[in-house]
Order: sequence, then C-alpha cells, then structure tokens
Amino acid sequence: MSTFINEEEKLKHPFYKLMELRDNALESELNSWSRLDLIEWLCWNDRNGVYRDDESLHEFGNIVSKEEAIEIITRQITKA
Repeated sequence: MSTFINEEEKLKHPFYKLMELRDNALESELNSWSRLDLIEWLCWNDRNGVYRDDESLHEFGNIVSKEEAIEIITRQITKA
C-alpha cells in the first residue's frame, strides 16, 4: 500500500495547503487556527519535535503557546 499523496490530494488537505501560503496570507490563516490545530500541524510536519502538551511539559516544563506555534510554523514553512 502506497502512503504517497498526489498533487490533487495535497491541494485539498489543509496541512499541505498551508505550506503554499506566504506573508500576510500565511499569517492570517495561522491566526484563524486554534492552538490545538497548530500543534497538530507541527506534529504532522515534524514527527521528531516536542509539541504536545504532555511531552513539552515533561521535556521543557511548559507548553507551546499559540503565538510560539505560529512562529515555529512560519519559520518551518518560509525556511523550507
């Protein structure tokens, strides 16, 4: 079974669509997402990252705020 996703499917998935945005469009879209949705995107995009509350509390003693999640996502998308 193939786990690859074709271009048409990518354009329909919000996680992939987000990666196509830049500047104000990206900022606006990220601000419309809930903190939990942002965390889900981070976990999806970076499977080795520590973003979930329980993991983050254990590793760093705090949780990822919405603002921090937006900063990380913006950096991951624009630097990719």
